Amino acid sequence: MKRYSILFILVLLFTQVSSASGIDSLFFKANAAYNNQYYEDAINNYQKIIDAGYESADLYYNLGNAYFKNDEIPSAILYYEKALKLKPNDEDIRFNLDVANTRIVDKIEPMPELFYKRWWRSFYNMFTANTWAKISTGGFILFIVLLSFYLLSKRIRIRKIAFFAGLVILFITLFAFAVGFQKYQHLLNQKEAIVFSPTITVKSSPNPNSVDLFVIHEGSKVEIRDKVGSWYEIRIANGSVGWLPESSLKSI
Repeated sequence: MKRYSILFILVLLFTQVSSASGIDSLFFKANAAYNNQYYEDAINNYQKIIDAGYESADLYYNLGNAYFKNDEIPSAILYYEKALKLKPNDEDIRFNLDVANTRIVDKIEPMPELFYKRWWRSFYNMFTANTWAKISTGGFILFIVLLSFYLLSKRIRIRKIAFFAGLVILFITLFAFAVGFQKYQHLLNQKEAIVFSPTITVKSSPNPNSVDLFVIHEGSKVEIRDKVGSWYEIRIANGSVGWLPESSLKSI
């Protein structure tokens, strides 16, 4: 039984190492193809990595670049947006996304945002949900250390410092946990998509015979608010709302 278990573990480890090695090989091949301007090959290899269940901001960013160079702008925007979700403060991703957005037809002006909301969004996006979670975990460990000093030290001065420092650290820990949890919930619940139909009319209800509201073009980003059958209720940056068929969109 022990021999079987050890053999099974060795086979499992070998399989994982081989799989990781294969993914690395695909990534290097994709990068080499991109550098040599074989953009179709680069796209195919990056896509194989994604199909295998891997994701990272760098992977999505590279794939977005390959699509951009191949003049497939909606797909480039889609993968830049995916990369930005994982690295919200990456300047290279944001810059390339802005460049790609200049290549689409629709120039939708976003609704004006109050300054404190803009400030909070900027602060909120300083770190990913995982980083906020790490900050809260580190803060909690530090709080336990300070609590130990407070409970075990016989010197009044050290106990006072540990007490007040512990309160500050506890506040930071709870704040970081709350922000990280909110960010995680936001990423989990917020659904956005990119339009992939060259030109499509947004409808007033989930019915092809309903009233035409406005026209939207490929590459535009929309927020998904609801789904009825094969139709999505969407909202664009300027606040306009309507319905589009599911087939015209690809989720970010």
